[in-house]
Amino acid sequence: MSVYEKLTPVLTKRWLSPDAWRIDVYEQLDGYAAARKALKSHPDDLIALIKDSGLRGRGGAGFPTGLKWGFIPQNDGKPHYLVVNADEGEPGTCKDLPLMTHDPHSLVEGCIIASYAIRANRAYIYIRGEAVHAARRLRSAVAEAYKAGYLGKNIQGTGFDLDLVVHSGAGAYICGEETALLDSLEGFRGQPRLRPPFPATHGLYASPTVVNNVGTIASVPYIVLGGAAWWKSMGTEKSSGPMIYSLSGRINNPGQYECSMGITLRELIELAGGMQAGHQLKFWTPGGSSTPLLAAEHIDTALDFESVAAAGSILGTTATQIFSDQDCPVYATYRWLEFYHHESCGKCTPCREGNYWMVRVYRRILSGEGTYEDLDTLLDTADNILGRSFCGLGDGATSPVTSSLQYFKQDYLDYIERKKAPMLSAKALAGAH
Repeated sequence: MSVYEKLTPVLTKRWLSPDAWRIDVYEQLDGYAAARKALKSHPDDLIALIKDSGLRGRGGAGFPTGLKWGFIPQNDGKPHYLVVNADEGEPGTCKDLPLMTHDPHSLVEGCIIASYAIRANRAYIYIRGEAVHAARRLRSAVAEAYKAGYLGKNIQGTGFDLDLVVHSGAGAYICGEETALLDSLEGFRGQPRLRPPFPATHGLYASPTVVNNVGTIASVPYIVLGGAAWWKSMGTEKSSGPMIYSLSGRINNPGQYECSMGITLRELIELAGGMQAGHQLKFWTPGGSSTPLLAAEHIDTALDFESVAAAGSILGTTATQIFSDQDCPVYATYRWLEFYHHESCGKCTPCREGNYWMVRVYRRILSGEGTYEDLDTLLDTADNILGRSFCGLGDGATSPVTSSLQYFKQDYLDYIERKKAPMLSAKALAGAH
């Protein structure tokens, strides 16, 4: 099989169509056919369909979508809500923004179907504040959907009502955590909540709520039209369907590549035109900076949830950042830690203090003033953050630290033993004290 046959454009199939963000073009390309079909079905049948398809969350955790929908209690007398997490902020992750920019109606249609399935009459799309262009496209698509009768009262004469709101956040990475997002949506400071209770029973406004990623909800119309068996014909047994892999770094053609899950990094690099001239693969992230680094030896790992986990990492957001022998894993980890330190909400001590001090240890090492004890300090600090922080931000920050020390300890020792020139100046070191 040619590597190009592994491309399976489903969510990305309309991206290059002229004016695909307009409702008239969208409807010419099967747009809203799935919504019309779904609204004639029983909500429980839609939940069963999504369960049968094996669709798993595209936001990082990979939780089964149908199972999450099924957690919503019925006949409880409370309003139900659908919240779409469009607060894409993971370093290296860039698959949701082009989807919302080029094909916003697919997300709107997915919201209609998902809301109907969980008996929600109000849905929210929480989008990252900096994503101004995507938010404009989304708001325009929502206005078009209202005008065409796909949103509002008595949708398509079915008796189903749905209001959809696009809400722009203020650009906090922590609001990508679902409970911090809910607090922000309610008008509070974006900080994670203690769980249990979980959003399925006590989410937005203390009511049953489903929180799904953009890619997850945008996949729903395709499953409704194509069926569960068609969706499962792509991917692997436990990781079904196509996935958008965001390739960046030392490759000739960075960008979005939608392929069946289970494709390998070697095949993705070939699709992307190979490594840049003079560069050899050294390390890479399978799912963004909060997933443990993998080395060149893992180039043939199947990029699905189970295989990546078996290799010691997490598929995450499939933000595949590719680094070469001319890149430094110590410096890359330092830059990521600067991000996590800056974005920590400060609610819990392990994340707030641990990232603060790890950044300073990295500055010391990269300034040529590191010691062997610094490596033990990094591992001890990471151990005190992992599993002890309030949410996944702290846990994710430890991933590049522990994995880079596992695979590239010699790079750290080269700075400590003065075999490598310092990457940071004395001025940067002064900022560490």
